[in-house]
Amino acid sequence: MTAVAVLTPTRTAVLRRRIRIVVAITITWNVIEAAIALIAGNIASSAALIGFGLDSIVEVLSAAAVAWQFASPTPEKREKVALRIIAVSFFGLAAYVSVDAVLSLTGLHDPEHSPVGIAIATLSLIVMPFLSWFERRTGRELGSASAIADSKQTLICAYLSAALLAGLLLNSLLGWAWADSVAALVIAVVAVREGIEAWKGDACCATPVTMLTGERDAEGCQDDCCAH
Repeated sequence: MTAVAVLTPTRTAVLRRRIRIVVAITITWNVIEAAIALIAGNIASSAALIGFGLDSIVEVLSAAAVAWQFASPTPEKREKVALRIIAVSFFGLAAYVSVDAVLSLTGLHDPEHSPVGIAIATLSLIVMPFLSWFERRTGRELGSASAIADSKQTLICAYLSAALLAGLLLNSLLGWAWADSVAALVIAVVAVREGIEAWKGDACCATPVTMLTGERDAEGCQDDCCAH
């Protein structure tokens, strides 16, 4: 057996400050991203692009819930409420995107080309993975289920950026208008799954670093659940 690695009050304060910083950056980025995506999506009648803009709003709500939680001197007491807010936001996103995608598939909406949408999806695909990694790493060490859930939402934003980019490119280059709706439905399915996990409070490795070194450290887990 090796020494026990326990979070000190000083280290805890540092980690909480990092969480507040990363959620502030996330909120700022997603407000800008949502505005651009929703405007461009309405212009192009793109269900996927509108869904992506709504996902950005969900990410703002999710990050704001975590910011509210960590504004308290005892954030652990607010964690369950924060997780509920994140979950409800996911479900609302899934409902709206599903309806809009079905309307597009039935021909009531006809998505057009959107160079602006392609650009914002590409930028998001670059920015989101880094923000997710930083928050997940910090939340894992701190043992915060809500921070880890929020980091997963941010990572989903990166995945959805890839799906959105694929749909928009297929529509622009090959004229496959249905690809836009399929990308939107992918967004809805993923949102439901993550909403359920957040509601249940599922967040792997959400235990403070108090285990024996060698069993788990600040950078890893006993299993691979947080490696994704």
